[in-house]
Amino acid sequence: MFSRDRWLEILDTISKNKLRTILAGSTVALGILIFVVLYGLGNGLENTFKSFFKDDQLNTIWINPGRTSKPYAGYESNRRIEFDNDDYADISEKFDFFIDGITPRITLTARNISYKLKSNNFSVRGVGPDHQKNEMTIMMQGRFINSKDIINKERYVVIGRLVKQDLFGEENPIGKFINGGGRTWKVIGVFQDDGGDNEERYIYAPYTTIQSIQRGSDNVGQIIITYKPEIGFDGALEFEKKIKSYIKNRKKIDPADPRGIFIRSASSDLKESEDFSNVLKMIVSFVGLGTLLAGIIGISNIMVYVVKERTKELGIRKAIGATPKSIVWMVLQESIFITTISGYIGLFVGVMFLSSIGDTLQEDFYIIDPYVDLYTALLATLMLIVFGGIAGFIPAKKASNIKPIEALNDK
Repeated sequence: MFSRDRWLEILDTISKNKLRTILAGSTVALGILIFVVLYGLGNGLENTFKSFFKDDQLNTIWINPGRTSKPYAGYESNRRIEFDNDDYADISEKFDFFIDGITPRITLTARNISYKLKSNNFSVRGVGPDHQKNEMTIMMQGRFINSKDIINKERYVVIGRLVKQDLFGEENPIGKFINGGGRTWKVIGVFQDDGGDNEERYIYAPYTTIQSIQRGSDNVGQIIITYKPEIGFDGALEFEKKIKSYIKNRKKIDPADPRGIFIRSASSDLKESEDFSNVLKMIVSFVGLGTLLAGIIGISNIMVYVVKERTKELGIRKAIGATPKSIVWMVLQESIFITTISGYIGLFVGVMFLSSIGDTLQEDFYIIDPYVDLYTALLATLMLIVFGGIAGFIPAKKASNIKPIEALNDK
């Protein structure tokens, strides 16, 4: 294996047969390159699906009112459903066993918010303390809304990072007052959000304060629930069914009406997306494995040709005393050497190509940070090397069994 003369001979053979070596190496390198790129793009697509959910807790359920599509219990169809404080309180009490956190959310249309001479349009949300948990809001400065703020209907706001940047610049906003809707609000906190820039342009206020300035309305636009993680995915599905049935019964909505209320679960959405992503990944992997197989067949065909081309040479070697084992090992070493070098070149180029892509495909193809893990890449390369060795072994073994006189007469 480590014979200096043998390696010099292999390198000499390769240097004298550059075209043959390039063809064999290109087949291997291209197979690994295509596999790495396809598999990496599949991982990038999976990253995209996961990024859609990193803004929220996965154990979160959003309940939104809609309009009925069927008459029921004396009510006509197309009736608008609204949630109020009583609905929020009753759900909190009845489903306490399942609930880890619950908050109403009232979203107001974007309105002009100002501080000194600076102003801009920002959306305002009326929320409760648990909203921080639901949205995985990260406090940069100050604090979030608490229970006392809700009870006292304080005119406090927690502003997003970009709101702070637009209105305050480098100035510390905590304790300062902003103006909006003809009212003054005290800034008690600044948050950031992994959901991106759009989420950081919101302003949060106590939902009771928002209700009080809406002519004393007790309507809530949306109810967000974080359920206890220990109930698991199956428990979450059962919880969704129970809460949907309860609300439909409470609001006199036909149980078969699909439009009266809408419930969305982050875990269900993520599972569906992951299932879809896994199917795509399987398809991509199948195509990638097909590419590897094509590479294996290609190197096999080339090695058959190589051995055929060297039949006379092998006959001379046998005539002067070379054993069948030494002939097989010589061809096998050359095959493995070419396959290994070419495989790792393809691997390196593929990994560098994926690294250079980054987020450039996000906007058009929804692929974020494509990558291939080292284990998968090395396993694919090793598999091609092994099969490349087998591809060289089979024709070499056949050639080693030819009698010297037959090999010398080969045309």
